[in-house]
Amino acid sequence: MTHFLFTVAFFLFQTDADGAAPPVTKPGSAILDMLQNSGPVAIGVLAILLIASLWSWAIILGKWGGFRKADTQSRRFLRAFRKASRLQEIATVSEQFKPSPLVHVFDEVYETYRRQTGGYGAPRNITALERAAQTAASEALSTMESRLTWLATIAATAPFVGLFGTIMGIVDAFHGLGTAGAATLRAVAPGVSEALITTAAGMLVAVPAVVAYNQFAARCRDQGGRMDDFARELLNSMEEVSLKPGQDPVEAGRGLQQ
Repeated sequence: MTHFLFTVAFFLFQTDADGAAPPVTKPGSAILDMLQNSGPVAIGVLAILLIASLWSWAIILGKWGGFRKADTQSRRFLRAFRKASRLQEIATVSEQFKPSPLVHVFDEVYETYRRQTGGYGAPRNITALERAAQTAASEALSTMESRLTWLATIAATAPFVGLFGTIMGIVDAFHGLGTAGAATLRAVAPGVSEALITTAAGMLVAVPAVVAYNQFAARCRDQGGRMDDFARELLNSMEEVSLKPGQDPVEAGRGLQQ
């Protein structure tokens, strides 16, 4: 497609012998000139790309802030969890670390544990606790992955939307060439402008979206691994077979007396 556009431009410049030399324009006004020369199809394509760009950047900024909060609160929650001597202490302060997905895993497991034991002693059904941890981790991961499909969709479709504007611009250029009856640059310039500006706009929308999607997908995998590790650490504390009567699982797991 790029080779074809260069060929068309070279042909037009070579056959524009009767026309006067094009006026020199400032670089800053070139884009405005192309927008003014664009037809309704190109304007519509650019409007769609602008909406897609604004939506993708809203998702990018929101997800970036959300993952940063999740990382910070997860580190703080792990420090509090490892310093605490009782599960009740952790449950009391867990709301302070709510942006962390680890809190959601802990709350679900602890609620299941309380239903089994009342908050003390060995769990009666460790399999139920494992299922609760898996369900909580899956729910937290689904929340973190929300709206990422929009980034993937925008990254995949924006170049094709821009390409549609390019094709229509080339069609308009050849239509202008046939109407004018002569291969002059003035006759086809609006169509060529549409083709170039919509292609560039499609690339500008797609590149940030695909980079952000890949980065956030990697962050989701990292958070998923952290939740799995925390769930195993929490369940290991509850699986200690040397629990004394009335002892909290965290106390038993660390050899502490009530």
